[in-house]
Amino acid sequence: MAFFKPLPLIFASLLGATSTAAEVTVETATGEMTVAAPPERIVALDIAAIDTLDALDVPVAGVPAPVYVGYLQDAAAQATQVGSLFEPDFEAIANLAPDLIIAGGRSSTQVAPLSEIAPTLDMTIWGDDHIAQALARLEAYGELTGTEEKAAKLADAFADKLEKTRTSITGRGDALIVMTNGPKISAYGAGSRFGWLHRGLDLPEAAPGVDAQTHGEAISFEFIAQADPDWLIVIDRASALGQTSAAASATLDNALVAGTTAWRSGQVIHLNAANVYIAGGGIQSMMETLDRMRAGFETGG
Repeated sequence: MAFFKPLPLIFASLLGATSTAAEVTVETATGEMTVAAPPERIVALDIAAIDTLDALDVPVAGVPAPVYVGYLQDAAAQATQVGSLFEPDFEAIANLAPDLIIAGGRSSTQVAPLSEIAPTLDMTIWGDDHIAQALARLEAYGELTGTEEKAAKLADAFADKLEKTRTSITGRGDALIVMTNGPKISAYGAGSRFGWLHRGLDLPEAAPGVDAQTHGEAISFEFIAQADPDWLIVIDRASALGQTSAAASATLDNALVAGTTAWRSGQVIHLNAANVYIAGGGIQSMMETLDRMRAGFETGG
């Protein structure tokens, strides 16, 4: 004898099946956006986003190539390549049929066309509240993927590391953050993309007022000599991108820089360029950078 479920029970079952679907409202670089959660298939075009999702053990279906950052190679190997940081492969992305696309930074200009494929979040991290934005992104990814507990633990671990690093460098002098690109040198102040190292660590600037431009303020060796920093924080852009230009150590090896307090005292800290430049704002990148800063100040460079 066939069994037929009464219509009211059928409707109740359907309602129960759809009640598990949820929507989450998160803060993005362009304001609040509401999307269905959790997404089953994510395409992430922002390396900082891939960094944080990796820390949350959230797999990503599509990523740009190359990712440049060493600790993200395994995650990238398990994903489909969907273009580069600047040029997404729209066909490859569409073929993945993602539930969510995360753009940011270098891919932020592609949000509109990407939105025609799937809901797209612009999760760019930019400005002088870098740490607050990075932690907000961490919280948002936790909410989107149901990993709120992991996100909270990572936020606590970061706060603890930040405080310990700040304590270790307090009273140790001022610093100048420079990025080399072959023979070219730029300086970055507290209002720049790397300025969170000054603001978050209460690290005084050796040259206050450096222009907060996207690629820093172009400077000369004379500028470094005049600033005479106690500490020189170095980022090698060419190294971050895997290029074979002159290394930062060679670029800075001249009489003017050698005369600074930082150079004479061996107080030159070379950050992992790919981590801080390419994945800046990713929770793993930021914690690794803090480890380098702390180790540098504790050992003298």
